[in-house]
Amino acid sequence: MKQVWLNISPVFRRFLMSYLIVLMIPLIAGYVSYRTSIDVAEQSSLKTSIMTLQQSKDLMERRLAEVQGFTKQLAINQDLARLMTARSDEQNYDVYGLWKMMRDIASYSQTNDFLSNFYIYLRNSHLVLTPSTVYYRPELFYESNHYEGMTFETWKKNFLEKSNLSMVVPQHDYVTKTHQQTMVTFVQALPLNSFDTPLASVVVLIDTKKMSTYLSGITDQYGGWAFVRNHDGETVLSEGITGSDIAKIRNIPSGKPGDISRAADDMLLISIRDELSGWVYTAGVPKSALMINANRIKNITGILTAISLISGLVIGLVLAYRSSAPINNLIISLKKQLGLELSTGIQDYDFIAGNISSLIASNRQLEQELHNQVPLIRDAFIKRLLVGEFYNEEELAAASAQAGVSIKGDAGYAGLAKINTYGGSDSRESLAESSVARLIVRQSLMEAEPDMLVTDWGQDKLAFLLLRTSKLAPDEALVIQRLQDLAGTLFSHYHMPVQFGMGRPFEALADVGRSFGEAAEALDYAAFTDEGGVIRYEDSSRDASLFYYPIETETRLLNTIKSGDGKEAMRILEHIAVRNFHERELSREMTEQLIGELKGTLLKLLDQKAGDDPEFTENLQCRIAQIQPFEGTDRLLGQISEMIGLYCSMVEEKKNALHHQTVQQVKHFLASAYGDADLTLYHIAKQVGRPEKYVSTVFKESEGEPWFDYLERLRIDKASELLLNRALKIDDIAERVGYNSAHSFRRAFKRARGISPSMFREAAELGGSH
Repeated sequence: MKQVWLNISPVFRRFLMSYLIVLMIPLIAGYVSYRTSIDVAEQSSLKTSIMTLQQSKDLMERRLAEVQGFTKQLAINQDLARLMTARSDEQNYDVYGLWKMMRDIASYSQTNDFLSNFYIYLRNSHLVLTPSTVYYRPELFYESNHYEGMTFETWKKNFLEKSNLSMVVPQHDYVTKTHQQTMVTFVQALPLNSFDTPLASVVVLIDTKKMSTYLSGITDQYGGWAFVRNHDGETVLSEGITGSDIAKIRNIPSGKPGDISRAADDMLLISIRDELSGWVYTAGVPKSALMINANRIKNITGILTAISLISGLVIGLVLAYRSSAPINNLIISLKKQLGLELSTGIQDYDFIAGNISSLIASNRQLEQELHNQVPLIRDAFIKRLLVGEFYNEEELAAASAQAGVSIKGDAGYAGLAKINTYGGSDSRESLAESSVARLIVRQSLMEAEPDMLVTDWGQDKLAFLLLRTSKLAPDEALVIQRLQDLAGTLFSHYHMPVQFGMGRPFEALADVGRSFGEAAEALDYAAFTDEGGVIRYEDSSRDASLFYYPIETETRLLNTIKSGDGKEAMRILEHIAVRNFHERELSREMTEQLIGELKGTLLKLLDQKAGDDPEFTENLQCRIAQIQPFEGTDRLLGQISEMIGLYCSMVEEKKNALHHQTVQQVKHFLASAYGDADLTLYHIAKQVGRPEKYVSTVFKESEGEPWFDYLERLRIDKASELLLNRALKIDDIAERVGYNSAHSFRRAFKRARGISPSMFREAAELGGSH
């Protein structure tokens, strides 16, 4: 027994070694999958983190731009300009001017939470003007509002008297009478072109807690931190990290192209640079947060690899023994007969292994070549188009773009080509020859008509579709003649008999399924009669013992009714009627079954809760139940058409009611919010709870004008009423009706009324006096 084991063990070990080598493949695949999952997870999380940081940067810069825009508005404010240029003795007594300026700037604090705390310093009179009070000496203001650790002289020199141009001071502790908080300061000297000595300075104090909310997106999502540095390397703002910790960080990315992310310890550092301001937004993301998905894949891969390894090892042992035993017995027998020593038998194993490896390699190469010849996505799209699975143009356009198929038109011909030589054989040689034959027929069809869409339809069939616009659709006789010539060429060159089944021409893509079904019927008829060449549907007989109502047609009918497309639903019903009552002579039993199927289709609409009106549903159920098949086909089809029309009308009424409700909500909101200069379509859509595109389209269809034209007309009408009040200034009226400046208001008013607001007021007064 021991001798036998020693004799068979070398062959057994070599067979087992081969299986173990093959068994290494899932281990390698598992490792590659694991590494790939890590790389994909890191890249995906990195892109998400960069996107989140970019959004935070854009939001913060947008708010800071609004702050800068606020200072620019102050720069062109006539009242502030008068206060800046007035003599010191005049300024102290211009109580009304100061009060009016305080009232004007108070409204700005409500438009942007970054503007909740700001003040204006007037150099000529040494006044500090806030939205709530006036400090006649900057010392008085500094006593109750000052930076921690900053002297009055430093504050006055750097913030009030220095010509600062949109300067942003990094976060600093700020002390008021009631509390202490950290502020980022925005300073702008006035006027904007003051280079040496400004006439005034606008100082905006922004609470870092408010700014930090724009960085909290990345910290909340990944549990990391974020901070912002200016072009001098000073930390302007931070979230989730202190200044001392920031100073300890090394290897921070610059944020320039090519240097966005770097790894540091257990963190992934990401930076984005603003090229205009020079600010660098940096975020730290824990690597553990990036590895959640990768670890899950790692665990699954490990389990599957272990199962594969154990199963493969057991199978390898069994197969190695079964394979090595007969070979070992054969080698022992041969060597005994030849009088040789019982040695390893390596050459026999290498011969077998080499042939198997060669066969596997050839098989994989052939499989890859076949795979490259089969564009699955394109074929799947053509198959769906042929069986009529597309119910609207949007779905068809999206699927054609994905498959890379250009739709040339909505008219044409559908057909089937059958190769008769290779049917009925399942041998490998026959299957290979069938594949070659299909390739030959496919290539011949596409050479005959380059725009023809062709796909395999079973082992011995090819489906084809020729699309053209209605005006450019080729003559049917020409198409049939081309196919006849092609059938003759294939037979003469390749001895390949091919039959073509042709459906009737279609004028719309919705009829492709009908035409293709007819082509299949024509081809079945040709197989039954053994006719060759091209067989048209009109030339084939139709079985009158069965009715025509395939599931694809029912599905298309249901979808068109539920969408409210009554015209298309009637067209499908008419097609069903033609196929059953004009082209066939159905028996009474088949007619009753067909009517029962149509009634079932209508009942499915109610079962699927397509309509939620109980009274309408009950009425429709009663009318469906009253349909009897012995009343005559014209009357039955008329009743079904009437019910389809009622259902589609109900769907349209609901759509129209929803459109009307939306338009009324928009008009009501505009009537109350027309004075908001920042009113946009986004605010309107948010108010009515509908998408922006839907609101814009529905409003224009209902009112005959875009929403912004309606809003401008509403504002001009309100302004016309206010102009009758002589006590109101035109600038105040412009602000009340939602215009950012009096200039834009005058242009809009003249565009709508043909005259300026002042001339309109004078004309109204003259008319009133007469």
